[in-house]
Amino acid sequence: MIRVAAVGDIHLGPGSNGTLRPAFDTLGERADLLLLAGDLTRHGTVEEARVVAAEVTGLDVPVVAVLGNHDYQSDQEKAVTAELAAAGVHVLEGTGVTLDIDGTRVGVAGTKGFCGGFAGRSGSEFGEPEMKAFIRYTRDCAEGLERALCALEEDGSELRIALTHFAPVPDTLAGEPLEIYPFLGSYLLAEAMDGAGADLAVHGHAHAGTEHGMTAGGIRVRNVAMPVIGNAFAVYHLRSPREAAAGP
Repeated sequence: MIRVAAVGDIHLGPGSNGTLRPAFDTLGERADLLLLAGDLTRHGTVEEARVVAAEVTGLDVPVVAVLGNHDYQSDQEKAVTAELAAAGVHVLEGTGVTLDIDGTRVGVAGTKGFCGGFAGRSGSEFGEPEMKAFIRYTRDCAEGLERALCALEEDGSELRIALTHFAPVPDTLAGEPLEIYPFLGSYLLAEAMDGAGADLAVHGHAHAGTEHGMTAGGIRVRNVAMPVIGNAFAVYHLRSPREAAAGP
């Protein structure tokens, strides 16, 4: 059984040093990897990224992350990524990483994702250049995620996880005002997941949303924004193909 710890929207910065480290130090006993679902900082500065890096440096489990909209606020996302990477974090954007966990190859594909809305109530690449660019960016993120998931399968990953900041389904937005749903995620992310296949999807961003959801193709979706899960992290379990073949 693979134990996946995940959290998003931790919004760390100066003054919050050490806030999560005590909980993260228990991960070696409780999980096999940690996923960070974006909005790791408050305003996307290098100073804030260093606080995040200190919280996760030297943990007993591998750490995989995507950035969120807050991490882009100061136009320093590349420097933020570099700080996290220097701390050993796998920061994904249209890319994936395969981890060997007790002999099981676990692949994580990630993208920040973006806005646009959900089936029947979504924007389209039509009209003004600004609108076309808006939706095109979302589509590019989704296509990058799908390519990364496919590459993980080709690489021999036995389990695959899709990690995003923005939501792929409206299920996990329940509790948020309906008016802002289009700014919380896009159905294109779910289509990418269903098209390539995944065993679990994890996202953040929707602080007032709901933890549990599912794509149309049956992939479990979990909103792990810290205000939603109410803890330093949540843990989800995935059965390896060998365990599934062995039966209950």
